[in-house]
Amino acid sequence: MAKEKFYMTTAIAYASGKPHIGNTYEIVLADAIARYHRQMGQDVFFMTGTDEHGIKIEQKAEAAGVTPKEYVDGVVSQVKQIWDVMNTSYDKFMRTTDQDHVEAVQKAFKIMYDKGDIYKGRYEGWYCVPDESFYTDSQVVDGRCPDCGRPLVRASEDAYFFKMSKYQDRLIDYIESHPDFIQPESRKKEMVNNFLKPGLQDLCVSRSSFTWGIPVTIDKGHVIYVWLDALMNYITGIGWDPDHPSEQYQKLWPADLHLIGKDILRFHTIYWPIFLMSLGLPLPRQIFGHPWMLMHDEKMSKSRGNIIYADDMVHRFGVDAVRYYMLHEMPFASDGDITYENFINSFNGDLANTLGNLVNRTITMDKKYFGGQIKKQGTVTDLDRDLIRCAQDTVKAVHDDMLSLHIADAVEAILSLARRCNKYIDETTPWALAKNEENMDRLGSVLYNLLEAIRYIGVLLESFLPDTSKAILDQLGCAQEGRTLESLETFGFFKEGDKVGEPKVLFARLDLQKTLDEIRKENEEKEAAIEAALPEAEPKKAETAAKAEGSGEGVKEAPAKAQISIDDFDKIEMKVALVLSCEKVANSKKLLKFQLKIGNETRQVLSGIAKYYKPEDLVDKKVIVVTNLKPAKLAGEISEGMILSCDAADGGYCLLAPSSQDAPDGGLVG
Repeated sequence: MAKEKFYMTTAIAYASGKPHIGNTYEIVLADAIARYHRQMGQDVFFMTGTDEHGIKIEQKAEAAGVTPKEYVDGVVSQVKQIWDVMNTSYDKFMRTTDQDHVEAVQKAFKIMYDKGDIYKGRYEGWYCVPDESFYTDSQVVDGRCPDCGRPLVRASEDAYFFKMSKYQDRLIDYIESHPDFIQPESRKKEMVNNFLKPGLQDLCVSRSSFTWGIPVTIDKGHVIYVWLDALMNYITGIGWDPDHPSEQYQKLWPADLHLIGKDILRFHTIYWPIFLMSLGLPLPRQIFGHPWMLMHDEKMSKSRGNIIYADDMVHRFGVDAVRYYMLHEMPFASDGDITYENFINSFNGDLANTLGNLVNRTITMDKKYFGGQIKKQGTVTDLDRDLIRCAQDTVKAVHDDMLSLHIADAVEAILSLARRCNKYIDETTPWALAKNEENMDRLGSVLYNLLEAIRYIGVLLESFLPDTSKAILDQLGCAQEGRTLESLETFGFFKEGDKVGEPKVLFARLDLQKTLDEIRKENEEKEAAIEAALPEAEPKKAETAAKAEGSGEGVKEAPAKAQISIDDFDKIEMKVALVLSCEKVANSKKLLKFQLKIGNETRQVLSGIAKYYKPEDLVDKKVIVVTNLKPAKLAGEISEGMILSCDAADGGYCLLAPSSQDAPDGGLVG
């Protein structure tokens, strides 16, 4: 009999840079779900990947001096490395630069065009480069993106548009007749009430102002809008083709679950279903918009400088400790928060004390009192029945929570069973029983119940903490047939005479202050290394003429750098900027922090000129800024550019500025 299929996807990661721990949460969440469905005996296909087109990537590649394909290849290797470090069990990693994806998307565009759903027009409005999103004047306040808050740019270009309103009522009817289609419920109400019912505007589905994208076959001057391109991955990645759909596609589609972040819910619950309707394809069964992982209650971003990377956390704390925090501390429908202090407290309280100590002391007691042999379960008391009932109830609770996507609740149910086991130890006092030979049968029964309950914990943890699950079951000496969900249908797998393995520490308790101090020191050293790489604030002094009469030695100049071509110079973007504010940077003697107005955007830039300028003297001045440098973190602050300066006659620095203060901020230099 064929297994029931379960096809699930994550959103594909945008290949603009290394994913931080907030981005990584999604792949770990998806992995836990995929692993559980495999434990249930389903035929799981778990797909993830990268979204690799768009103007943002084209700009980053240009700034890095590489081709867009070379740039995304480098990012993809980082994404895969982190996904693998987190021990995720995806079945396929697809890329939107894959040739089969490119060809299928082009065919889909042509089908929609031939059907009359796509037409050519002209786009006039606002565009968010980081989010690859379009906005109308009514959606924009102060020229900033309503989703991410970053500055928008005005766009005006020929483009193709999709007639979204054609499918609006049909989609509303579908959502209302399929109550589980969008989860959580609050996200569904948001999409229907805020977007669908007020009326959909036609969607721009091509761009003609840049080239890094999938070409539109019917008009060579256009590339397909990145969201139409990216969303198609869920079918192209399993072999959809309008002419020859693969067996895999026919087996797997429709998807059982799309797991996405709440910030891209509109694209997945409105645009994607409408595209599928246009193509005449079934809609996915469920779309779940998970919350964000915040840091100190703020969304993580490089511009804020509040980034934590999952691989750094794994290096210090271990992969399962990081997985545990992600899966246990993120609520079903509201945002979670991560700080190092909270992480360490959770590590010590839940993993080291509650779970690790339970396993270690139980196996140690069995080794001490019975030489590692498991004794038979004797007479069952009310205390025993309560523990057994708790173990069996936990299996059902985890199952119900996993199917309803309450992942944190499922993890908490397992931890609650561990707490109940610890309470059972306190209630039965095995060490006291061991003092009297007459109580040895009872002691054997108590330890049997504990070892069996710990087996339940080990089996149930496999989806969430796979390495820890294996370590627990190995220490129990549990045979393979005792490691399945089916084996939890009956409490009593172990046989008398079975032997436990050697107890080993699962999670060593951390010293909170010492660990925080170590992390702080490491971060300071990283920032100091970056700052040290800046040009010295103390410039090299020009050498004076030699005092020796007749030496003929003049002023020494810095050696000339290698010549560059006009193409090399053209890679540097310099603009005029207006200084809105300037202040000294705490913990740095040489850095000033500027807020600069550059056209329609505001940037923070740091400059090592604190010894030569008073901050208040620079406000309202015009300066020249290199605007396409990669952001850098200096002394705990983010710098998004470089202010140009030159050596001054007195040995200091002199800021370069336009000859006229009337030069418009944002104006290009060069």
